[in-house]
Amino acid sequence: MKPRRNTAGGSAGAGLRGRVIAAFGRHFTIEFEDGSTRQCYPRGKKGTATVGDWVLVAPEGPAEGAILSVLPRRNLLYRSDEMRTKQFAANVDLLLIVVATEPEFSDDLVGRALVGARNADVEPVVVLNKVDRPAGLASARARLADIAAVGVPVLELSALDVAGTRALLSPRLAGRTTLLLGQSGMGKSTLLNALVPNAGAATQEHSQALGAGKHTTTSTRLYHVPEDVAPRADVIDSPGFQAFGLQHLDGAQIVRGFPEFEPYLGKCRFYNCTHIHEPGCAVLDALRDGRIAAQRHALYQRLLDELESAQRY
Repeated sequence: MKPRRNTAGGSAGAGLRGRVIAAFGRHFTIEFEDGSTRQCYPRGKKGTATVGDWVLVAPEGPAEGAILSVLPRRNLLYRSDEMRTKQFAANVDLLLIVVATEPEFSDDLVGRALVGARNADVEPVVVLNKVDRPAGLASARARLADIAAVGVPVLELSALDVAGTRALLSPRLAGRTTLLLGQSGMGKSTLLNALVPNAGAATQEHSQALGAGKHTTTSTRLYHVPEDVAPRADVIDSPGFQAFGLQHLDGAQIVRGFPEFEPYLGKCRFYNCTHIHEPGCAVLDALRDGRIAAQRHALYQRLLDELESAQRY
């Protein structure tokens, strides 16, 4: 299938220019302007590519190649802790964070993903799936209220309702690259299949090409959404996750991840206020008055604590 989005300019230097559409370890599927693909590996130990990247490739044989370089990115969404860094995707326009009425989702992970998205200049949207199972609906809505209050759209759907899912999401997907992110069990695969009917077949083909076998759920892949569903739209599916460290962010970037703090920044008594314990803190005053949600501020404090612990070691 021919790529429909080209945001990194024309070809540059030696090599063929293509886009990473699948990644499994150090193996990558690269799609080129004519719609052909090659199975590629990075040459040397230079910066690792990720799905959504534009790269230059040196062809090797009829269907393989070496990645010579990664072209400049608009953004990169990733997580990090004291042990490792995990890249999700590059050159992303929209992040769909998928949660569900059941099983119970993690408020902490959702909040962390929002902080990561804001610092990568990626627009976030929360999708509340499985609304056809109403037992947990009221509770899920209540837990997402703080997020909705700071301006993050919360869209409710049942991914089993293909027509309804497409009608709700297609206008947001059109002309953009969207990353699907969520914990296991939230119905992310069902949502993907509603948007891209051949996603299962494409995943199987990718698995066979890379020799990944049953481990396809650990890989990340970009799919082209059919034109009649959403024009010029790509969706990147990533494995379910149970952690979202943000240790690559500094204190100022963590603050930036909480838009509800913005009206009070610069109004504290101390110019270097951490908004945790200082007297005369405008953010803490807003917290006490109920203008900032206690759960959101608690997440902010956890992130600062993790940053301080990492710096000590």
